[in-house]
Amino acid sequence: MWVEKRFHFRNRAVMRARPHAFLRIALVASALLAVSVFAETAPRAESLIKWRQSAYQVIAWNSARIKAALAGQYAPQDVQSAANALAAVANSGLATLFAPGTADGKGWRETAAREEVFSDAAKFRALNEEFARETSTLARVAASGDRTTVNEQFLKVAQTCKSCHNQFRQTD
Repeated sequence: MWVEKRFHFRNRAVMRARPHAFLRIALVASALLAVSVFAETAPRAESLIKWRQSAYQVIAWNSARIKAALAGQYAPQDVQSAANALAAVANSGLATLFAPGTADGKGWRETAAREEVFSDAAKFRALNEEFARETSTLARVAASGDRTTVNEQFLKVAQTCKSCHNQFRQTD
């Protein structure tokens, strides 16, 4: 009986004396846990290179689908599907996949990113933002089904691709 009262008394006394101490301890413990989780899940350079190579492969594949549809049998629903995929990938934050430490290395294959991606990151991000805007416009235009308008907007998208490749992508 004496132990119960003592335990009860000490527990209440600590709570009255330092109500914020438990909050501080909880916050510090949460922060340490978050840091350890982040440290374990931070992607390696190889993973980032693979992710960006995969994203750009999806872009290339969907661009080829639109180009083929514009050159041949035009199927508006296929063009809209490909345009939506382009816009989704373009607006997913592609520039963040070019993190420091990924200038050299191998993902699925050797990276084709030039050093300028990292030394002139602001210009690279600006071109990525332009690409995202143009692909979003393409997705909206594709919903109309008008082949001529889709073709005009697709040429704008292709021009943003070419502009970025000329400045930031190595060629063989």
